[in-house]
Amino acid sequence: MGTWRGAPALLEIVVPARDEAERLPAGLAQLCAKLAGLPVRAEVIVVDNGSTDGTAEIVRSWRGEVPVRLLSCERPGKGAAVKTGLAATRAPYVGFMDADMATDLAALDEVLVLLREGRPVVVGSRRHGRSVVEGYALPVRRLGAITFNRLVRDLVGGVADTQCGFKFFAGPLGRAAAADLRTTGFSFDVELLAHCVRRGAEVTAIPVVWRDRPGSTFSVRRHSLECLLDLARIRARAGRRATSPVDAAPPAPEPVKGALALPDGGLPSASGAGPG
Repeated sequence: MGTWRGAPALLEIVVPARDEAERLPAGLAQLCAKLAGLPVRAEVIVVDNGSTDGTAEIVRSWRGEVPVRLLSCERPGKGAAVKTGLAATRAPYVGFMDADMATDLAALDEVLVLLREGRPVVVGSRRHGRSVVEGYALPVRRLGAITFNRLVRDLVGGVADTQCGFKFFAGPLGRAAAADLRTTGFSFDVELLAHCVRRGAEVTAIPVVWRDRPGSTFSVRRHSLECLLDLARIRARAGRRATSPVDAAPPAPEPVKGALALPDGGLPSASGAGPG
């Protein structure tokens, strides 16, 4: 089971949270129940991004089989919170997901298989041909998302959906990419993936079941201009880096020995994974 006591975590998941006191208890319960059933030890890191409600207290008082720890990030922005969380990880495999758990956690099974096979970056894609998407926002937001992703495909290795909040990495690569992350707002996913791609990492997109949740803090009217400006900055920095030597990819994590190793046949085959 994923709750072996005293053993180091094989998987650490970051959950950025700002004023999530209403949704976080159900989300954490759902996530911890899934992680407790995995054949690896897992831990959760909740990053409180300047909440003014009871978000932090919920995490402090959380008790359960899966360890959940609290970090604070006073710098506003989801990107800043994810960077803080990834920097604090130590596990061979790391990732992040949204507090609303909009992505069905069954996808974690395939994520683990692919990471074990050596895939350095695994992301959920709502535009994968086998994804099931329910209630995906307003038409204007859907159109904006499609346009945005077409603008950035060359930066992120052709991924069709950069904004799904369900991304996982080989630990050394995820920490190295997060260390270079400068975008604090909603476009941070693009820069994070771009840092992985320029290190030579291939991005594997997998199908997900995704359900729109009420309470999203993203607003097309308030944040579209900010996202476009962030994208311009990301491209400018990518151009400057292109004239400098490319960073070498960090070494892959060493094979996990003993009880932490995923047992052969312990998870379903990932042969159905494909591009987004």
